[in-house]
Amino acid sequence: MRVPNSVVLPVGTHVDCCQEREVAEKTHDIMARITAMLAERKSNLAHFIDNLEGSEEPKFYVDQWEKLKEMESCMLTILNLVAVNCTDHRDIRKLEATILKHVKNEELFPEVVRVLPPVYRQVEAAIVGIARSEEMADHGMMDLQYLLSKLSQHKHLASLGRELLQDILRYLHRIGLVVWYEEIQHLESTVFLQPTFLITMFKLLVRHHLVQQLESIS
Repeated sequence: MRVPNSVVLPVGTHVDCCQEREVAEKTHDIMARITAMLAERKSNLAHFIDNLEGSEEPKFYVDQWEKLKEMESCMLTILNLVAVNCTDHRDIRKLEATILKHVKNEELFPEVVRVLPPVYRQVEAAIVGIARSEEMADHGMMDLQYLLSKLSQHKHLASLGRELLQDILRYLHRIGLVVWYEEIQHLESTVFLQPTFLITMFKLLVRHHLVQQLESIS
């Protein structure tokens, strides 16, 4: 809601736990709730802005007013919900196809046509090769400086510098190929070449009834 012109694709999982009629009902209910939430947000922002503009000393609230006006201008595009059964590879492929179709829609993403420098593709291919190599640990964690040295062993990447690598890692992080938490001090020098490992860890640590399960241990 704080990113200008955001595009959101709601995904409903656990279709296999529902009857076909329930899926349609729940899909309609979720989309209705999202629509109501956005309408309430718009109404609340307009109310706050009106209050500031109608205050006795509006000049004291200019910063707040500008912030609210900025939030008001952040329009959300909500796409139709996609319901999937995560245990069915066909549904996963359907979701993937839906995402790609939307991403390639220039009306939704006007800047989708963007030419990347060849070195971005070269580094991406090299990182994929490293991640799939036998010497790569299952956790897929690698020190940033060590990754740079590994990439520099490729003849066409011998002149790759740390600053350029960081720019490329930001791009690869955004597209989900790697995970790099550069804003977290203790993790800024670590690159996760296997994001699926992190997902597995989060599933173990962040789950329903976790607190109750821990409290039940003597």
